[in-house]
Amino acid sequence: MSKEKYRVIEFKEYGDERGNLVVAEGSGRDIPFEIKRVFYMYGSDDQVVRGQHANRVTEFVLINVAGSSEVLVDDGEKKEVIKLDKPRMGLYLSNMVWKEMYNFSPDSVLIVLASEHYQESEYIRDYDEFIKEVKATNE
Repeated sequence: MSKEKYRVIEFKEYGDERGNLVVAEGSGRDIPFEIKRVFYMYGSDDQVVRGQHANRVTEFVLINVAGSSEVLVDDGEKKEVIKLDKPRMGLYLSNMVWKEMYNFSPDSVLIVLASEHYQESEYIRDYDEFIKEVKATNE
């Protein structure tokens, strides 16, 4: 793989007697893209699986700002589970990465920063189709 498909990001954290502040700036500073969409998930329990798709275009950064969750990332060649359990920790996902979010703690709030506005046509929701497209681009 020539392009980095995913990586953990450690954001700067500042704290004093008033509490903590985490900074995540877009446009290539901390977030490697211009942020065009933000959404968040909460109220999911440890039996719920979210995501289960890949995107042809959109890049994401996932941050558990409260609680924890796990993310299965699959680039079509290898799979890895990343635990998001610190508000200063983000997970960058390039386009064409299959993602499944699960094992949400009761207090989990998972915020997602996206490089593109929502467009259903760029989502791959069938895993076999995802693998087929990955293989076609790697040939």
